[in-house]
Amino acid sequence: MEMLLSTPHSIEINNITCDSFRISWAMEGSDLERVTHYFIDLNKKENKNSNKFKHRDVPTKLVAKAVPLPMTVRGHWFLSPRTEYSVAVQTAVKQSDGEYLVSGWSETVEFCTGDYAKEHLAQLQEKAEQIAGRMLRFSVFYRNQHKEYFQHARTHCGNMLQPYLKDNSGSHGSPTSGMLHGVFFSCNTEFNTGQPPQDSPYGRWRFQIPAQRLFNPSTNLYFADFYCMYTAYHYAILVLAPKGSQGDRFCRDRLPLLDIACNKFLTCSVEDGELVFRHAQDLILELIYTEPVDLSLGTLGEISGHQLMSLSTADAKKDPSCKTCNISVGR
Repeated sequence: MEMLLSTPHSIEINNITCDSFRISWAMEGSDLERVTHYFIDLNKKENKNSNKFKHRDVPTKLVAKAVPLPMTVRGHWFLSPRTEYSVAVQTAVKQSDGEYLVSGWSETVEFCTGDYAKEHLAQLQEKAEQIAGRMLRFSVFYRNQHKEYFQHARTHCGNMLQPYLKDNSGSHGSPTSGMLHGVFFSCNTEFNTGQPPQDSPYGRWRFQIPAQRLFNPSTNLYFADFYCMYTAYHYAILVLAPKGSQGDRFCRDRLPLLDIACNKFLTCSVEDGELVFRHAQDLILELIYTEPVDLSLGTLGEISGHQLMSLSTADAKKDPSCKTCNISVGR
């Protein structure tokens, strides 16, 4: 009768990305030459009903041929970014009759996958560029909210629009969600008028500010996300960060930097001695300005259109089935 295998222990997880991790563990020296396979049971943390015993009959999770540890796990599951997982391992010896002699299950270790890296955001950027369309001129950034929002800024915030934490709308792996502070603005214009639309999902009061106040050669522009919400509309999130600011330092290591004079989304260029601004026609741009904005630099007024709540992106979840705006590493 073949000697039993020791139970793996002291699991270590490192080199975690949005879609991979490295795993190692300890086992008895006498097992090193005998083990032919590893069984790895990976579950999202909320799944408390992992059926561990099923591996003793027909393995339905990862079965890997034994390799020197640590080993990299990538592509065996569709790992999601920013997701908590639990993992446990078994070692096994494949016998001559095809059956496995298996060890006991190791302890369960929990870890969380990471955000999209720059290379993943570059893939999203490339997809967004494919549908951005032609560039249209514009002259103002605008922010719609309820009247009380602006009254609060005047009364309690020194007449300043203060940055706030970005919500979890958009791609689940975006490094800006729940991490970057900023003030959201729009810039899209109506094709027939060249002016901002009179409808808004966010409120009937609109603050408008000349584009050059927020976007000029002293501003860095970053690509942050590309998503849709089960509709035909696609959204791109861009970050406007004054050079050297705290927001700029946050974005520098996490987001692709765009050339402000030459990109497919939002440009600021000098023409005949003046700054000229253009936005992509076929994307709804969401702009995050990373610093406080003085209300005295613009104008505030009521719009005449409707409040289209169906277009609100507050905490909006990305459509994971859309082939236009998803990449293979996660949603």
